[in-house]
Amino acid sequence: MSEVAEPIYFPPVTAAMEGGLLRVGGRLTPDWLLTAYERGIFPWPVIEDDWEILAWFSPDPRAVIELDGLHVSRRLARRIRSQRFEVTMNHDFSGVVAGCSEPRRDDSGTWITPAICAAYRQLHELGHAHSIEVWCQGALVGGLYGVALGGMFAGESMFFRMRDASKIAMFFLLEHLRQRGFTLFDIQQQTPHAERMGAVEISRSQFLSRLHCALALPVTFGERLQGDCPSLG
Repeated sequence: MSEVAEPIYFPPVTAAMEGGLLRVGGRLTPDWLLTAYERGIFPWPVIEDDWEILAWFSPDPRAVIELDGLHVSRRLARRIRSQRFEVTMNHDFSGVVAGCSEPRRDDSGTWITPAICAAYRQLHELGHAHSIEVWCQGALVGGLYGVALGGMFAGESMFFRMRDASKIAMFFLLEHLRQRGFTLFDIQQQTPHAERMGAVEISRSQFLSRLHCALALPVTFGERLQGDCPSLG
């Protein structure tokens, strides 16, 4: 007997609980994931010891980084100009996801489970998920990955093995998104680190309005980074 696929269902985002929890269960398949992103929803597994359950969130407020809003310190600008680092796009998606899944220095664990890794690798193979890699002397030292739909990019996670490597990835990504015609960079939830980088919070209704407009844009992520060294003004 063939397995019957669970139909895709998400409640209205206004039904989300405090903290943004909208529903539990479902599947980490491309159709579920893409439907979620189109509605301003994202997956975030809830993990406790050996217990894990798939959960979906749509928080209010929502955190974004405006495409011209990244804070670039003098130190970071010097590192970008130094030409010490090489930055690539979609060169090692699996390596970036693996880097993002490594334990954090604060020992807070990771939500990037093997199932999440496999799901986003599949999205990458279908052309929806993308990575930015930062290299130093041939070694992968930082990067980030996320999902592009229309003129919206949803940043999922980033990592670094050398100081500022993830910020360099972010700098090049935002320059790339501007040049490709994107209008919305979603980072989902505010953190102190993201706030220092320039992230701001907007209401969920404002986010959904901007998402609707961004999804309608006839733009694509492209196949290579736009420009070798973006302007630092």
